[in-house]
Order: sequence, then C-alpha cells, then structure tokens
Amino acid sequence: MASDKDESRPDHLLPYLVKENLLGRPQVNLVNTLARVLVPAVLLAALSACSEQAPQTQADADTHPGQSVYNEACISCHNPGISGAPRLGDIDAWQPRAAKGREALVLSTVNGLNAMPAKGMCWRCTDEELGLAVDYMLEKSGIGNLP
Repeated sequence: MASDKDESRPDHLLPYLVKENLLGRPQVNLVNTLARVLVPAVLLAALSACSEQAPQTQADADTHPGQSVYNEACISCHNPGISGAPRLGDIDAWQPRAAKGREALVLSTVNGLNAMPAKGMCWRCTDEELGLAVDYMLEKSGIGNLP
C-alpha cells in the first residue's frame, strides 16, 4: 500500500517547521522553528535559576556575609551617595561615622537617621543582618572591624 505523502518532501519530515509557500515550495517557518527551540531553552534556564540552592563556589565562600544585604537593600543609596549617604569605599565619609562605634552605626541603621529610613526599608532584614551590612560597608571603605 502506497503512502499519500511524498517521503522526499521536507514538510512531511518536519510538519511544524516547514510549510509550503504560495508557490507550493517548502519554506521554513522561522517563528515556529524559533519557538520550538528557544521556548524550552528559556524555560529550562528559568527553572534552573529558581532552584532553592545553587551550588556554592569558591567565590561565594569568599564573599562577605553582609554583601547580600548590602546588594539587596543598601546599594541603591550608598553606591551613588543619595541624600548624604556615605558612599561605599569613601573612607573620608565613613571615618567620622566609624568613630561613633559599630553599635551606634547599627542602631542608626535599624532606627533610621536623617534621610535613611528605618532598616533602610529592608523590613525582612534582622538587626544582625543589617549589622553585617554595616561591617561590609566599613570593610569596603578601608575601615577594619569596630568594637
């Protein structure tokens, strides 16, 4: 029994990727081809990015424990120096603040000071995490650990 389809035609082999154009010649359907290739790749990348725990690399192990809180909550004001916030790395701006001691800096962070709102608006951050962010900013500004 003979088949109705011509086995040599690519549209028979790839029915979703190849269509006939107006002249009846096989033509690749670019949108369909991209959708069938890219959509699964994007979904796979998105799902892998959403995994609960990524494997820890040596670079992750070497990062400061306060860096993630800084990157999440503090960077938007302390990186550009908005409203008088001391910039990360600016030793001249951090020295007079550091002279007050770590406890005073952490209390200012938790309660807010001048234009900085309480907790830097990081409502989920614990006082300990905010203290680690303060330590990170001091370290990156060339000031060691404060008592």
